[in-house]
Amino acid sequence: MTCGAGSARPGCAGEAHARRLASAGAKVVLTDLNADLGQQVADSIDGAAVFVQHDVTDPASWAQVVEIARETYGIPNVLVNNAGYAGPEVKAADFSDADYLRTIAIDQHGVFYGMRAVIPGMLEVGGGSIVNISSTAGFQHKPDTPNLAYTSAKFAVRGMTKAVAAEYGASNIRVNSVHPGGILTKMLVDTVPEELRNQIAAASIPMQRFGDPDEVSALVAFLASDESSYIHGTELVADGGQLAI
Repeated sequence: MTCGAGSARPGCAGEAHARRLASAGAKVVLTDLNADLGQQVADSIDGAAVFVQHDVTDPASWAQVVEIARETYGIPNVLVNNAGYAGPEVKAADFSDADYLRTIAIDQHGVFYGMRAVIPGMLEVGGGSIVNISSTAGFQHKPDTPNLAYTSAKFAVRGMTKAVAAEYGASNIRVNSVHPGGILTKMLVDTVPEELRNQIAAASIPMQRFGDPDEVSALVAFLASDESSYIHGTELVADGGQLAI
C-alpha cells in the first residue's frame, strides 16, 4: 500500500513510489483525498493498481483502506507511509492553533495510524516492510523549513520508526524511514523558475542539483523488497549532501 496525503497526485513523489513498486511486480493500493487525481494515476499505472479515497488523519479511513486491500489483493505486507503536509511558512509566535494541529495530524499522527492499521495483518502473514517517508527536516530545522510543527513531526517519524522497529523486529516486520531533501517535484517546477532553482541548488546542495522523485522511489522500492532484508530501524537520506554542510 502506498498511502498518505498527496501520494497519488501526478508529479508528486508518492506517484513515483506507486509506479516504481508496480513496475517491480507489486500489487499497489494508492490513496489520496482527491478522488479524481488519485483515480487518474491508478488508471495510468501499468500493472495491478487500485485507488482508494483516504484521509490519513482518520483511523476509520485507515481501517477501510486495509479492508479494501485485503479484499482486492490480500493482506498488505508493505506500507509506504507517504503522508505529508508542509503547512504555512510561519515562525512559532505567529503559528495558529489550527495550522499547527493540522500539520501534526497529517505528518505525525497519520504515520502512527498507518502503522497501527497494517501491523496486525503483517503479524498474521509472518512479516512485512513499513517505509515511513520523513524529510531532512527530521534531522535539523533549516531557514527554509516551513514551520516548527513540520520539523517536530518529521523528527517524530524517525522516533516512531525506531520504536516500532524495536517492538516488532522479532516478528519479521521491518520498519525504516526515508529522508528526502531538495527533490524536484512538479510543484517546485511549477512555482520556482529554473534560473532560481539552479541558484538554490548551487548554494545549498553539494551535488549542485535537485533530486528526481524516482531517485527517492528507488530507495523506497529497495526497502520494500527482500534485498534489504537486514536493514531495520534506520534512516536512509536522499538529499544530494545537504545534511553534510
